[in-house]
Amino acid sequence: MSCTDDLILFTRVVELGSFSRAAEELSMTASVVSKHIARLEEALGVQLLYRTTRRLRLTEAGEQLYLNGREIRQLSQEAFEQASGFGQQVKGHLKISVPTISGELLLARAVAEFCAQHPKLSIDMSMDNRFVDVIGEGYDLAIRTGFLEDSSLISRHIIDSQWVVCASPSYLKRRGVPNTPQSLANHACLLYDYHTEGAREWHFKAGRQTYTVQVTGGFSTDNAAALRQAALAGFGVIYVPRCLVHLDLVSGRLTQLFSGQVAKSLGVFAIYPFTRHPPFRIQHLIEHIRQAYLEMAEYFRD
Repeated sequence: MSCTDDLILFTRVVELGSFSRAAEELSMTASVVSKHIARLEEALGVQLLYRTTRRLRLTEAGEQLYLNGREIRQLSQEAFEQASGFGQQVKGHLKISVPTISGELLLARAVAEFCAQHPKLSIDMSMDNRFVDVIGEGYDLAIRTGFLEDSSLISRHIIDSQWVVCASPSYLKRRGVPNTPQSLANHACLLYDYHTEGAREWHFKAGRQTYTVQVTGGFSTDNAAALRQAALAGFGVIYVPRCLVHLDLVSGRLTQLFSGQVAKSLGVFAIYPFTRHPPFRIQHLIEHIRQAYLEMAEYFRD
């Protein structure tokens, strides 16, 4: 125990009027309590208590120390109570990182809605496809799509994102419809150069087996929205998360190819620094984000 702990123990001894009562309250022995008070007296160089078999009596120094010590103990109790209560409240400030696709499609609205529901909370949301250094860059939470490697972080799986291959009707009319994934070698493929793996390796499945098709193309970008615009303009075939182009497929602006044959499906995860007691506001925000993804779940499935 520190001197501050000894001081707080001293105030309880005075208030309870007994070493044994203080020891019982704090699950200690009376002899241990006595040793801590003696250590405090030795550190201060004064006697604090007159001890008799029936009662304790404060010295002048002890009276002054008790008055000050009682205030310190009360302040420490209030500090712990406030900190504990803070953990169960949604307030303060959060810095989060989210992928550009999810940020534009649903998280901007979901996070803004969460802030509106909790006016004592403010959130800075950065949209970035790279795997940010959560701890090093001071993020409280990150939403990531892909494969996780950092074991020093806590992750919670939110949903799986199914990918699709598609192109505009104008492109398919001009270049023809590819009959098999292998025939993509003869087509202009627009490449999504993002963080998890090579943009030119497109994964497909045949029954329980999976295989990779190497594609080529003159245009690549790490921005999913730009890739979608290029496909809508008829410049080639794209391989992207279904959520990005769901409405385009429904409206007919894009046509899906190889339905049921695309093997790629990436998990969406909520990531935050390790702590024994995750703040309630983080847990609550993750659940809110999870519900937003689930409401959009049909966009993620083939």
